[in-house]
Amino acid sequence: MILLPAIDLMGGEVVRLKRGLASEKTVYSPDPVAFAKKWEDSGADWLHLVDLDAAFSGEPKNLAAIEKICASVNIPCELGGGMRNFENVSAAFSCGVSRVILGTKACESPDYIAEMCAEFGGERIAVGIDANQGKVAVKGWTETTSTTASDLALIAQVAGVGTIIYTDIATDGMLAGPNYAELENLLKILECDLIASGGVSSAEDLRKLSKMPRLHGAIIGKALYDGRITGDLRKLIS
Repeated sequence: MILLPAIDLMGGEVVRLKRGLASEKTVYSPDPVAFAKKWEDSGADWLHLVDLDAAFSGEPKNLAAIEKICASVNIPCELGGGMRNFENVSAAFSCGVSRVILGTKACESPDYIAEMCAEFGGERIAVGIDANQGKVAVKGWTETTSTTASDLALIAQVAGVGTIIYTDIATDGMLAGPNYAELENLLKILECDLIASGGVSSAEDLRKLSKMPRLHGAIIGKALYDGRITGDLRKLIS
């Protein structure tokens, strides 16, 4: 299982939100490159970058910071937030990211998923599924749709994506533990890679996730920033 520390960006700063609420923002640093290097040195396999400004507005706002992060580390980076058209996806790849995460537009248009996979390759496209009580939330989690997480996961897989990233909104930033039951349900129906996001609160959570057959990766956020998970990340699950 790969480990992906998260770097969430607003106004060029490293922040964390509780349950995706902009009103519940904690600013950790004005220097995202420093955190990128720190997490790489801690044993990260990838970095999970999110342009939160773009997630809310639909337009990239932190590309300069993202380009600096990608240039400063030797591990691959993935980027989500505002990837709702070809221009934004292309701009993200131009900044040096290895994988782009589609969210809102993926839920709105299965054809868009297929088009991006055809253009850039399915291994470079992920679909981020952010679930609110089992239903997909979009536009920076400000709207909840009638589409279920499992339905969108299957649609994305058929469209050609290599990776699904599942986030349970109720657990994100709450240090309450991941939604293991929903992850198990998704693993039963998916053949592509699945990455868990949201709720990781301790090394024990990571060890439990690492024992789930076929789970490809885990994204770690607040637990790292609050010092609940420290040291060599690889040793925590070895």
